[in-house]
Amino acid sequence: MGKGTAPGKCARRIPIKKRTRFLLERAWYGNCVKKWPRRLTSLETNPYSEKKVSTQSSILVGCTNKVVWIRVEGKGSFLNSSGLKEFSREMINRGHHDFVVDLRRCPVMDSTFMGTLAGIALRLREIGHGSLRVTNLNERNNDLLCNLGLDQLFVIGDDRAAAAQQAEGTMEDASVIPIDQTLQAQTMLDAHEALVEAAPENLTKFKDVLEYLKQDLGQGGD
Repeated sequence: MGKGTAPGKCARRIPIKKRTRFLLERAWYGNCVKKWPRRLTSLETNPYSEKKVSTQSSILVGCTNKVVWIRVEGKGSFLNSSGLKEFSREMINRGHHDFVVDLRRCPVMDSTFMGTLAGIALRLREIGHGSLRVTNLNERNNDLLCNLGLDQLFVIGDDRAAAAQQAEGTMEDASVIPIDQTLQAQTMLDAHEALVEAAPENLTKFKDVLEYLKQDLGQGGD
């Protein structure tokens, strides 16, 4: 029903979950998602423990010597972006300003996930302290980040293998909770706005996505 139909004609009739899938497929530069997990999950934050965001992929997180370590297991997508966003916000609020994202086991990322990382880096830039380092990129992920201008925002390829090995032992699994679809849409909107803030030329790539998400959230969109 949603596929192959002009978005302007059916946008208001497609449920948010199906429309979100359509938008992400358009925004992913040919890397269309063929299968989506049905359950949406979030990260349940806890001030004293590390967390995991799990769908069919997962995000392992930990903190060692004030450095926040994030390891992506599987695809980085809108399905695990809300949990990452909330965890990162909590870490920044607690005074952790150095983030390292390990993409060794991440084959590909969608625009929402990259925008969520951009949002973290922009917040650190606003604070004026800290950085977000992305390590162990494959060629595909490196091209995706460069195409969106995020190589100018992140520290790319700073491989601190010894420190990462030390952090390995601190990473723990955590329980997950369902995400409200409105929260998911807000995460997607924030992520794409972050992409545009990071590189204004991205507006032409994501203009339609932004308009549809704002409609979903009742924020206008004439």
